[in-house]
Order: sequence, then structure tokens, then C-alpha cells
Amino acid sequence: MIRIIKADGTAEREQIASMRSRAAEVGADIERAVGAVMQDVREKGFSAVEKYSLQFDRKAPYEIGMETLEEAYARCTGGLISAMEHAAANIRDYNEALLATSREWISPDGGIVGRVVRGLTRVGLYVPGGTAAYPSSVLMNAIPAKVAGVKELIMVTPPTENLNDAVLAAAKIAGVDRVIAVGGAQAVAALAYGAGFIPKVDKLVGPGNAYVAAAKRMAYGTLDIDMVAGPSEVLVIADESADPKYVAADLLSQAEHDRLASSVLLTTSQELATRVDAEIIRQTSYLGRSEIIAASLRDFGCAIVCRDLKQAAELANEVAPEHLEIVTEDPRSLLPDIQNAGAVFLGAWSPEPLGDYLAGPDHVLPTSGTARFFSPLSVDSFLKTMSVVEFSRETLAPIREEIVTMAEAEHLTAHANSIRVRFV
Repeated sequence: MIRIIKADGTAEREQIASMRSRAAEVGADIERAVGAVMQDVREKGFSAVEKYSLQFDRKAPYEIGMETLEEAYARCTGGLISAMEHAAANIRDYNEALLATSREWISPDGGIVGRVVRGLTRVGLYVPGGTAAYPSSVLMNAIPAKVAGVKELIMVTPPTENLNDAVLAAAKIAGVDRVIAVGGAQAVAALAYGAGFIPKVDKLVGPGNAYVAAAKRMAYGTLDIDMVAGPSEVLVIADESADPKYVAADLLSQAEHDRLASSVLLTTSQELATRVDAEIIRQTSYLGRSEIIAASLRDFGCAIVCRDLKQAAELANEVAPEHLEIVTEDPRSLLPDIQNAGAVFLGAWSPEPLGDYLAGPDHVLPTSGTARFFSPLSVDSFLKTMSVVEFSRETLAPIREEIVTMAEAEHLTAHANSIRVRFV
């Protein structure tokens, strides 16, 4: 079911190029449609949001009360609530360990310098409706924001006929402050510009369809966003010690996301590649999303046989995958060679779904090669910093002429004067 490619300097790079083509630019028709919505909401406010909500979702936006979250929580099974509470505790613990703190120190010139860390004031969380409603994403987006000290976290979700109980329960567990039933590009615009009872936010996070993604791109600058995520992907580096059954299962776990998902095996063993292919065929036969899996693996799945693990690491860095599994005899020894990945999973007992749900680190990760410069969502994503400077006359005096000299070199005489007047 997957192609097996021998790395020769050309074949593997054609495959990498094919993977990157999945993140093609949004079509002009989507850009135009979203641009019209954004402008309309910016100019007309809530009336425009209401118009588009009625047009696309057949319901006007409304606030979902906290009692509705409580009722949804009560309807969920005890097993699901227990699992979500466990996940929430791990996510909270992980982000609390990462939380940056304010600090000050004495500079070499004797003044006080430092940095003040603050949580953002208000954050929006977009949660898709329908079949794309994932409670785990609510936990992964909301809990780091609350750990950061975000004062108000507002979740928006399309006003579907039957709101997802697990999603609403996850919002309760995560401590979401408000939930508003509004979706699509109009929801993004409302949070970017403010519209009626929907307030303007400082940052918007969370996944969405192509229209939501386009709206987030257009809103960036008016507010901050997490990232514009592309199709899901996993890359597994494995040697002859790997169990083909486990490797196949992990490749399949990403292939089931959608037809554009990418699942790639980099291995030093031709035999392992062949056995993984056989396992993929066997396991796909009893999985529920077999048609999606088949399309994903046909178009964007492969096994690349590398000459050694060093070449595998080099290719992995070039791909910069969202998820990278290292399933080798000594997985940690390869970690220093990995520069670009959203999340790294070490060893046969650290499969990618562990990170999706329960380990603690976030599953909101850079895709389509953007792990070269983007980082996973975390508590850091919801913090801002302010620098602090405090000098006295005694500590400013010895360096005043250097400041004046630099200011005058830039022809900024008022800057120089600001220093001089203090010592006349």
C-alpha cells in the first residue's frame, strides 16, 4: 500500500516536494469570500456577523451558558470524564513547569534591568463543529492559556443543531470563561474587531476549515494567531530493531486524519520497509476510515530506505515534520541530530497518539515544514513580556557621553538632549 523508495538523492526529494505541495495557497475564491466577510464585519459589526451566521449556519449567534456546560459534563460517560481530567492535569503540569517568571538584575553599568512577564488579557479559541469537534483540542488550547494567566478565555464554536457534549465538557474542565455559538470567518472577524456582545481578543487559537484559516491569516496583525496549520503528518525513523506492527500502526494513526495527511517511514532496513507495508495492508482491513487511509497513503505515504541513520536524520530535518518518531535500538542517541520537528517521540512505547491526548506537551504543532521556525503551542504562546530599566543619576552619569555620541551619530539630537539636560 505504500511505495518503497531507495534514497538516491533524487527520489526522496521528489517525495518531500510532493509533501510540501499539500500546503498549497488557498484558492482565490476563498480569499475573496473571506475578505468580503472580514470587511463587512469590520464596518457593520454584529449585524454583519448575524447575517452570515444565518446564511451559513441558519442560526444567529448566541451565548452558551455555563449551566449548559455543566449539563453536557453530566451526560458524558465517567470513563471519558476521567480521561479528560487526567489529560488536563498532565497538560497543566507540563505548562506550569514551563511558565516563565519576571526577573530583574543589576546590569554591568550598575542599573537595574529586567523583564516583566504578563499573560494576555483576552484570548479567543475557535472550536470546529460537526465531525471535526475534538475535545482534546479544547484542552490543549485552553489550559496553557489559563496557566499563562489569561484573564478571559472565550471559546467560539458553530451553532450546530446538537452541540458536542464532550467539547462542552472539555471547556468546563479547562476553565473556559465564556462560550459563544458562532462559527466560520464571521466568528474570526468578530473576535478580531469586536461585534456586539462578542468582544475583541488579543489572540485567536484553534483549528478550522480553509475559510477559518484564511480569516485568521487576514486578521493577523489586528490580533495574534497561533499558526495556520496544514494537513497532519508523521515521520518515523526506524532501524532493523523496530517492530513492523508498531511502525505500521503509527503511520496509519496519521493517515486516518484526512486524504492530505502524510505518513513517511525512513529506515535503514529494506526488510523492515517490506514488512511494514504488509502490516499496513493487514491493519487497514479492520480500521474504520480505510478509504481515507488508502487515499492518504497512496498520495503522500512512502517508505524511504536510507544508507544509515545519519542520512535519515538529515532527511527528517529537511522535512521538518509535525510529528517525528524515533524507533531505533538507541533512540535518544539520535536526538542531538534532530533540529526540525514539532514533537519528537522516542522509542517503541512513545507512539504519537500518546502526545495527541495524554502526555502533557501540546498537540498543536507546526506542519508543512514550518517546524524549521515555528514552535508547538504552549504557555509561552499566551505570554507577553515588557522590559524594565531603572538607573539612578550615579549609574547613568558614567555612560551618558556614550549615549550622546550614539544619538548624534544617528542625527537624533533630541535623544542626545534628553541625556544632556539631566547633567547641566
